[in-house]
Amino acid sequence: MIEEALREIQRGSAEIIDEARIQKLLEAYFKEGKNYTVKAGFDPTAPDLHLGHTVLLQKLATFQKYGAKIQFLIGDFTAQIGDPTGKSVTRKTLSTTDILENAKSYKEQVFKILDPSKTEVVFNSAWINALGASGMLSLTTTFNVARMLERDDFDKRYKSGTSISISEFIYPLLQGYDSVHLKSDIEIGGTDQKFNLLMGRHLQRAYEIGKEQSVLMMPILEGLDGVQKMSKSLGNYIGVADEPNDMFGKVLSISDELMWRYYELLSTKTLGEIEELKKGVESGTHHPKKVKEELALEITARFHSAGAAQAAKDEFERVHAKSEIPTEMDEFALEAPIWIAKALVDCGLTPSTSQARRDIKQGAVKIDQEKVNDEQLQLESGEYILQVGKRKFAKLKVN
Repeated sequence: MIEEALREIQRGSAEIIDEARIQKLLEAYFKEGKNYTVKAGFDPTAPDLHLGHTVLLQKLATFQKYGAKIQFLIGDFTAQIGDPTGKSVTRKTLSTTDILENAKSYKEQVFKILDPSKTEVVFNSAWINALGASGMLSLTTTFNVARMLERDDFDKRYKSGTSISISEFIYPLLQGYDSVHLKSDIEIGGTDQKFNLLMGRHLQRAYEIGKEQSVLMMPILEGLDGVQKMSKSLGNYIGVADEPNDMFGKVLSISDELMWRYYELLSTKTLGEIEELKKGVESGTHHPKKVKEELALEITARFHSAGAAQAAKDEFERVHAKSEIPTEMDEFALEAPIWIAKALVDCGLTPSTSQARRDIKQGAVKIDQEKVNDEQLQLESGEYILQVGKRKFAKLKVN
């Protein structure tokens, strides 16, 4: 049982530091019923999570199956500074109101994956505010500037003469201090967080709390393009709050190759079950599209319901397999005459008129299921069904 648990914990991970300690924690759980703590920190810098964030949540859920109490840390204090990881400039600070609203949204979303009875939601302002000036000064003495500048993003900015604020130096110290206060046994994060995660080990040692946390790092999930990391700013994301139809359709749009990475990092199927699916696709007994549909159903059901997922599948087949229009879509009203490119922007089907023109040139735009070829088309009064690509629809009434 311990070996099976360790395999599931190792699954999809990029690097584990002090794996031997994780094994000892598992042994103590299975033999003595002794629980242990796993910490994961999230700065509420945006209101919604996407599937890239849920890679960590899935791993936390795995730990919960094997005796872990999760310390779900919302960095309401550290979010005011902003994590400098991977940034070439200093982040803009967020208002307290935005942080609290985003934190509330996070709490609502994470329990679609985590077991609330095995999760403690904590806010790091509770102990960082209590540190005071004296405590903060003491914290800064635990690490030196030379070591801080070894960090890749700081090193690049220092050499290029780009500004680095003192608060950005303090950020990893504060993240590490979270592990001191919580006395975490394990901390997990993305591979881009390695410096910050190791700071927790360093500070637990410096503050002599009697343990050094193990660290498990998960890879960064690629977005729908299969190349760049999933990101809202890049538009290649699947949002946890996406509507069922959008979520299902987006999962189906990923490549067959990327599908297996999503299975490994996002599915609750065991490694053995995934291997059987792979063998089925390779032997021809399973069609890749059917296997992908299974993944899309699982993910959509997780964040909505099994019924909503099945309805999304039925709707997808109705719209795409049979080239029909969806039963529900956003409705808009505009004044005549309206240029087709502007209509597409105003209806939220494309981000700009230049992109709309490119879509028309590529044959991706339809009106009432008829392809549009004229970039300068003016729509007169009437009702139209606008479509861009396979999934974007809007009903437009031109007055």
